[in-house]
Amino acid sequence: MNGGPSGFHNAPFTRTFITASAILTVLLGVQGRSSRLGLSYEEIFQKLHIWRLIASVFAFSSTPELIFGSCLLYYFRVFERQIGSNKHSIFILFSILVSSLFEILALAYLQEPSLSRLASGPYGLIFASFIPFYFDIPVTSRFRICGVSLSDKSFTYLAGLQLLFSSWKRSLVPGLCGVFAGSLYRLNLLGIHKVKFPENLTSFFSRLSWSSFAISRPRNTPTHVARETENNHPSARTPIFEPSEAFVAQLVSMGFDGSSARQALVHARNDINIATNILLEAQAR
Repeated sequence: MNGGPSGFHNAPFTRTFITASAILTVLLGVQGRSSRLGLSYEEIFQKLHIWRLIASVFAFSSTPELIFGSCLLYYFRVFERQIGSNKHSIFILFSILVSSLFEILALAYLQEPSLSRLASGPYGLIFASFIPFYFDIPVTSRFRICGVSLSDKSFTYLAGLQLLFSSWKRSLVPGLCGVFAGSLYRLNLLGIHKVKFPENLTSFFSRLSWSSFAISRPRNTPTHVARETENNHPSARTPIFEPSEAFVAQLVSMGFDGSSARQALVHARNDINIATNILLEAQAR
């Protein structure tokens, strides 16, 4: 699976979510409480253990589920890069709330002994992300294995199937609830696509992501050279920048059009962070 450039650049919320999920899974696993994390009819409707509802959103009940789930969440960071951290945080919140509601309704309706406790973990967010993955991520290559036609997206689907059936019905139900939540988001239920968080709630994570990129950026990048030239030669403050092919390729891997990426880099003076913001703002209009 390849979700574009490596790391969590321009994906601070995905990084935070994966980190929180891994820490809670390990801590609760060490305490021997991971097997009791999943939602159950008794604890939700009789004992009213609301904290279990919150814990079950983040912590997986086993290490294999954590590995597959984290890999999928890491791949799906491409959506945060495409629509921006603000809108993606709304998608995360919507997917979690709606899928959790469907899980509670499923427990109330089915009441089967085999479904006394659902599998825990961010199944809602993961399988809600398969909806934009199916519709918005194009197939870039196809190949055949033992006569079976596959694409570069097939391995992501296989990882999702492994997670979906990891605990049979216990994991199948929350996975399907996530698919329903993603479908409702896709249908723009209640105009959810236009909802945004206040910028001051999301800027902190964005600054962390951008500052880490700036620290790791080599000193001889086109942006740095251009700024040194500008400082040393005041008369050259409005040069025409040739967009970096590496930055163009990075923006294209995020899902932007090549020509639009070049124009944004020219306007941003080869600063990829500013160029990304320009493209995201244009996409949101």
